[in-house]
Amino acid sequence: MVSKTDDIPASVPNCNPVDLADEAGDGAQEDGKETSKTHLKDPCGCGHTADTAIMNGDGAHDHAEEAESKQDANSEADGGDDSNEQEVIVIQDTGFTVKIQAPGTEPFDLQVSPQEMVQEIHQVLMDREDTCHRTCFSLQLDGNVLDNFAELKSIEGLQEGSLLKVVEEPYTVREARIHVRHIRDLLKSLDPSDSYNGVDCNSLSFLSVFTDGDLGDSGKRKKKGNELEQIDCTPPEHILPGSKDRPLLPLQPQNKDLKPMQCLKVLTMSGWNPPPGNRKMHGDLMYLYMVTVEERHISITASTRGFYLNQSTTYTFNPKPANHSFLSHSLVELLSQISPAFKKNFTALQKKRVQRHPFERIATPFQVYSWTAPQVDHAMDCVRAEDAYTSRLGYEEHIPGQTRDWNEELQTTRELPRKNLPERLLRERAIFKVHSDFAAAATRGAMAVIDGNVMAINPGEETRMQMFIWNNIFFSLGFDVRDHYLELGGDAAAHAAPTNDLNGVRAYGAVDVEGLYTLGTVVVDYRGYRVTAQSIIPGILEREQEQSVIYGSIDFGKTVVSHSKYLELLEKTSRPLKVQRHNVLNEKDEAVELCSSVECKGITGNDGRHYILDLLRTFPPDLNFLPVDGEELSPESQRQGFPRPHRHRLACLRQELIEAFVEHRYLLFMKMAALQLMQQKANKDAKANVPAIKETVETPTENKAEMTQTPASESTSATEASTDSPSPTENNTSAASQAATAGEDKSSKPTTNRPQNGECKSPLEDPKSREVVLNACKAVGSISNTSFDIRFNPDIFSPGVRFPEDAADDIQKQKQLLKDAAAFLVSCQIPSLVKDCLDHSALPMDGATLTEALHQRGINVRYLGNVLEFVDKTPAKAQLEHFYRIGITEMITRCAKHFFKTYLQGVELSALSAAVSHFLNCFLSSFPDAVAHLPPDELVSRRKNRKRRNRVPGGGDNTAWASLTPSEMWKNIASEASSYYHFTIECESVDLVVEKYGLQKSTLLREISIKTGIQILLKEYNFDSRHKPALTEEDILNIFPVVKHVNPKASDAFHFFQSGQAKVQQGFLKEGCELINEALNLFNNVYGAMHVEICACLRLLARLNYIMGDHAEALSNQQKAVLMSERVLGIEHPNTVQEYMHLALYCFANGQLSTALKLLYRARYLMLVVSGEDHPEMALLDSNIGLVLHGVMEYDLSLRFLENALTINTKYHGARSLKVALSHHLVARVYESKAEFRSALQHEKEGYTIYKNQMGEAHEKTKESSEYLKYLTQQAVSLQRTMNEIYKNGSNASITPLKFTAPSMASVLEQLNIINGIIFIPLSQKDLENLKAEVQRRQQLQELGRLEEATEDRPLELDDKIPID
Repeated sequence: MVSKTDDIPASVPNCNPVDLADEAGDGAQEDGKETSKTHLKDPCGCGHTADTAIMNGDGAHDHAEEAESKQDANSEADGGDDSNEQEVIVIQDTGFTVKIQAPGTEPFDLQVSPQEMVQEIHQVLMDREDTCHRTCFSLQLDGNVLDNFAELKSIEGLQEGSLLKVVEEPYTVREARIHVRHIRDLLKSLDPSDSYNGVDCNSLSFLSVFTDGDLGDSGKRKKKGNELEQIDCTPPEHILPGSKDRPLLPLQPQNKDLKPMQCLKVLTMSGWNPPPGNRKMHGDLMYLYMVTVEERHISITASTRGFYLNQSTTYTFNPKPANHSFLSHSLVELLSQISPAFKKNFTALQKKRVQRHPFERIATPFQVYSWTAPQVDHAMDCVRAEDAYTSRLGYEEHIPGQTRDWNEELQTTRELPRKNLPERLLRERAIFKVHSDFAAAATRGAMAVIDGNVMAINPGEETRMQMFIWNNIFFSLGFDVRDHYLELGGDAAAHAAPTNDLNGVRAYGAVDVEGLYTLGTVVVDYRGYRVTAQSIIPGILEREQEQSVIYGSIDFGKTVVSHSKYLELLEKTSRPLKVQRHNVLNEKDEAVELCSSVECKGITGNDGRHYILDLLRTFPPDLNFLPVDGEELSPESQRQGFPRPHRHRLACLRQELIEAFVEHRYLLFMKMAALQLMQQKANKDAKANVPAIKETVETPTENKAEMTQTPASESTSATEASTDSPSPTENNTSAASQAATAGEDKSSKPTTNRPQNGECKSPLEDPKSREVVLNACKAVGSISNTSFDIRFNPDIFSPGVRFPEDAADDIQKQKQLLKDAAAFLVSCQIPSLVKDCLDHSALPMDGATLTEALHQRGINVRYLGNVLEFVDKTPAKAQLEHFYRIGITEMITRCAKHFFKTYLQGVELSALSAAVSHFLNCFLSSFPDAVAHLPPDELVSRRKNRKRRNRVPGGGDNTAWASLTPSEMWKNIASEASSYYHFTIECESVDLVVEKYGLQKSTLLREISIKTGIQILLKEYNFDSRHKPALTEEDILNIFPVVKHVNPKASDAFHFFQSGQAKVQQGFLKEGCELINEALNLFNNVYGAMHVEICACLRLLARLNYIMGDHAEALSNQQKAVLMSERVLGIEHPNTVQEYMHLALYCFANGQLSTALKLLYRARYLMLVVSGEDHPEMALLDSNIGLVLHGVMEYDLSLRFLENALTINTKYHGARSLKVALSHHLVARVYESKAEFRSALQHEKEGYTIYKNQMGEAHEKTKESSEYLKYLTQQAVSLQRTMNEIYKNGSNASITPLKFTAPSMASVLEQLNIINGIIFIPLSQKDLENLKAEVQRRQQLQELGRLEEATEDRPLELDDKIPID
C-alpha cells in the first residue's frame, strides 16, 4: 500500500485526544480508503480465504461512509494549531474489474484493486466454488506470466476488462504436497473436529444453528405474510425461571448441516514413498493411497504432469498407469472420474462451504480451546499425521530457509518505519502477524517439551533443571534452578517470575522506544508445568552470561554494571513507565547509575541490537504483601491486616494501579496549587502576579477536561464490552502517555505538554508561584521541585540491593511513596470497584470478567479475599450477592488450580485421564469415597519396570495421586484460601459449599476446566449422586495448554475507535459512526478479519445503525459481532451472551420474531451455565424474553419471565429504583392483556408510587403512569358491569364488547428499546427525506470524484447518552 499522505504528527501540542484523532483523520481517511478497497472484491463474502482480510460491509456503503468521513474530518480539524494542518494530496484510486478464464469453466468477472498482489487473486480462485480444486497454476495476461508478488498497478496493460487466463503449471514435490493439503482442507471444511482439538486456530460457533441462516436478505425472502401463527414459543424446561436443572448438552447444539458428507474413506500417503530413482526420472513425485466410498482401494501417482491411477497394491509395487488411466491436473477431477459418490458429495460439500458465513471459517489470530466436546470419531488424516512428526508448523516447510528465525522476525518488524499512517499500519500488521505465529509455535513447542518429544540441551542434569531449544525458541521450566530464587521464595517465586517478566515485556513493548529490544515471550501452563518460551538473542548461547551482560546484575544486585547507551534508551521509558533513575552500590561500594530494576539485564546481541531481559521487577513492589522488618505501613493498610506474608517476594503493583495512583496524585497537586494561589491572590491582588496565576490555572482546567472526557468515552467499552479494551484507569493517564510515546517520532524533543507527564507549561517567573508549586510537589511526593512528576524506584526493598549514603532522603521519600501506593489500592481502588458493582457500571459474570474488573482498577487477584471481606461489611451486601458469589467461586477454583498443578506433576502420561477424572470427582462429586481406577495390568507392568525411570519432567512412578479423597481435597482448598487469600472458606465438602454460598456445580466445573485446560466429554453428569463418582476416565478427552502472551495493539485504529465513542457520547451520532467505520477499516488492516477489538467495534456500529434506523445494517453488523465473539472469546463467554441479546433485539425489530426468541433463549441458557439465575443481568434478559413473548401473545409464559425480572431487579436495584418501576409497568401490561385488571392495577400502582417519589408529580413518567392507571380502572369497572349484567339477565344480556388489545409490535419494540437503554431521536418524515437526499447527493459527488465541502450537518441530538446498563 502506498502512502498518499504527508507525515501526520501523532502528538499535536495543545489538543486533546479527540481532536488528535480528527487531525490524523485528515490523512487517515484516504488511506483507510485504499486499504478498504483492497478487500472489497467479492463483497458477498464467499470468495475469501484466511489470507485475505474480509471487509465488513458492502462496497458501495463503505465508500459512501468514507467519503462523508473525509469531509467531516476536514471540517472538524479544529484542534491543532494552524501550523499542523498539512496539505493532503488525494489520489482517487478506484478498483476495476478483470475477466478470469479458468480451464473448464465459463469466464467470470472479479473486482480487484490496484494495491492488491497477484497472489491475492490466487487465493480467491483457490476458495471459489468452481475453481477451488486448483492450486498449481499461473495467471497470464496476453501470454505473459504474472509475477505472484507484483502489485496489480505495476503490471503493464492490465486494465478494466482485461482477460486473465488460468494456466496449469507442472507440479514439483512441494506443489504436489500443497495440492494434497489443500484438497484435504476442502474435504474437512465442514468438519468441526479441528475446533474441538484446538488446532490451526479453528474454533466453534453455533449462531447459525439458531438463525437457520435466515438473517439479513435471505430472511426477507422466506418471510411471507404474518409470522405469528407458526411460532412455537415454549422454551425447553431447563430455561424457564426457577428451574434448577443445568444440562450441559445444549451447550453445543447439533447442527443439521454438519452431517458429515463422506467423499473418501481414506486419503493417505502411500507406503511406497519416496519414489525410487528410476521412477523419479519418469516424473513421479509421490504416491497416494485411497479408499473410495464405494470401497475401492486405489493407488495414485502424483507426477509433474498431474495425477493418475497406477497398478500398485498394498504389497506389490507397480508404478505403471492403470489400463484406462485418466491423467488429471487436479486430484478432484481424477476422483470425480473414479468415484460417483465422490463427485456428488464433493459438489454438495463445496456448495455448503461457500454458503457458510466467512466468519465461521476464517482462522482466529490466537488459538481458542473448548472445555467440552462431543465424542468425535477419529479419522485417518494424512496431513495431521505428517504434521505430527515434523518439528515444523503446518505450511512452514514451504518457507525458504526452513525453520523461522523468530528473533530476527520479531525485531525486524519493530524496526519498520512508522512516520505516517500507512507505514504504521504496515508495521503494526507485521508485528501482530509475527506475534500470533510466534505464540502458536511457542505453544506447540512447550507441549512437545512437556510431552517429552524434545531433547534437552543439558540432558545430563535432573529433569527440573533442563532447558530446551526447538524451532529457534528457547524453553525453560518454572522451577527454581540452582537456588536462583532462594531468597525470594524458591519455586513459588520461579513460578511467578515468568508472568511478571511477561508484564514487563508488555509494558516496554507498548512504550515502543526505537533501539530498545525485548524478547518474544510466551508463558505456557500445561499438565501442571509452567514453561517459558523466549526468542533467542543472536550469539547468547556461545558466550557465558557474565561476559554478555553489560547493564544490570546477574546476582540480584551483588555485582552491578551500567552502560551509557542503555541509560539513554531506558531514560526514554522512564516517564511513561514511571521508573526513577537511581544509583545503587556495587560490590566495590561504587555508585552505579540505573534506570530500571537491578535484575533487568542489558545484552548486546551479535546483531548489534540492545536487548533487555528479565523484566520481572519493572513495576514497584507491593508492600501490602512484603513484610519488611522495621517498616510501618500506613494506617489504612494496617487496618486491613497488612502487611501479609506471601508465597514469594516478587509481588508487585500492577501498571494500572501505578497509572491510577499518579492520576489521583495529580488531581491533589492541582487542587493544592490552585488553593494556595487563590489564597495568595486574596491576600495581595497585585497586578504583578496575575499572568503567572493564569498560566498555572489554565493547565488544570484543560487537563481536567481531558480526564473527564476520556473515561466518558471509555465507559461504553468498560461496561458494555468488558473485553480487553484498556480499562478506564489505564486510559485516563495512558491516553496521555500513549499520545506521548506511541506516536512520538522518538526524537529527543519531549512531545507532550501534559504536566502529569512531567514538565510544567512555563517556568514560573514569579517566586511566589514557584513556592506554591514547590509546596504542592513536596506534598504529593513529586521527584522534581518545579513540576509534577511521580516516579518509582523499583529496587526499594529488593534484598541484596544497597543504595549510596547521599541518597538516603530520596530513598525515604520513595519508601513513603510505595506505602502510599499500597494504601491507595486498599483505601481507594477496592471501594471504588465495589461502588461500581453497586451501581452496575461493572457487571462481572464469571471468573474471567471478575479478574478483568479487578485488573482494570489495578487490583491484583491476591487481594480477592480483601475484596470479598469488604463486600461482606458493605451495608448493601444483598445487592452485591452476585459479585460475592462469583468471587467465592473464583477463589475456590483458583485454590483448586494451585493444588491441581502439583497434583498433576506427579502423574505419568499413561494415567493422565484417570488422574484428572479422579481430581474432578474429589472436587465436585457428592460421592464421598471417590476411588481412582488403576487398571491392574498397569500395576503389574509398573513393578517390572521399576528400574527404568522415565525422563519426562518430574515424571516418576507416582501413584500418590490415587489416594486423594474428597475431604482431603476440600481441606486443601480451605487451607490454601486462608494462606494465600487470607480468607476463611467454611467447607468440608462440595455440597456444603454449594449450599452455603449458593454456588452451582456446572459453574465450578466450567471455571476449573477453563483454568486448567481440561476438556471433558459433553454429556449430562450427575454430580449429586452419592453412590457412584460423576466422571470416569473416559470422560476426560484432552488437556490443553493455558497460554499467556503479549497482545500487540492497533494504536491508530484504537484512537479512532475512542474518538468515535466520544462523539457518540456527545450525541454526534453520524460523525461517531464514520469514525468507527474508519476504525473498523484500520483494525481489519492490522488484525485481519477476526479480533476482540473488531468485535467491540462491530457491536457499537450495529447499535449506531439501529439508533439511526438502519435495521438491516444493524442486523448484519451484529451477526458478525456474535460470530466473532463466539470464535475469538468462546461460545459461552459473558461477552457472547451479551452479543446474543443485542442480536435478538435487532432481529425483533426486523420482524424475525421466532429467531429473536431462539437467540434470547440461547443467551439465557448460556447465562445459567456461566453464572446461574441470580444475577442483575438476568433481569434484563428476562425482561427482553417477557416482552417478546407478550408480543406473540404468550401471556402466561411472558408473566413467568417478567415477574422473575421484577424479583431480580427489586433485589439488586432496591425496591425504590426506576428499573423496578419499569418492571412493574411491564408486568401490568401483560395482566391487562389477560384482562386481569386487579393484578394489573396493583402493579401499576407500585410503579406509580416509585415514579412519584423519585421524580415528582410533574414528571412525564409519573403522568404517563397515572394516565395508564385511569385507563386500567375504567377497563376494570366496565368489565365488572358486564359481569353484573350477565349475572342479572342470564344469557339474554346485552353485552357491550370489551376492548382486549393484543400489544402492537411497535409498542413492544418501544419497551424493548427502553429496557436496553436505547433512546430514539424523533425525526420527522421531512428530516428523513433530507437525510436520504443528502446521502444520495454525496454518493453522486463521490462518483464524480470531487468532494466539495458541502453543507455542515446539524448534529443529531441524543436525548439520552446512556450506553447500556
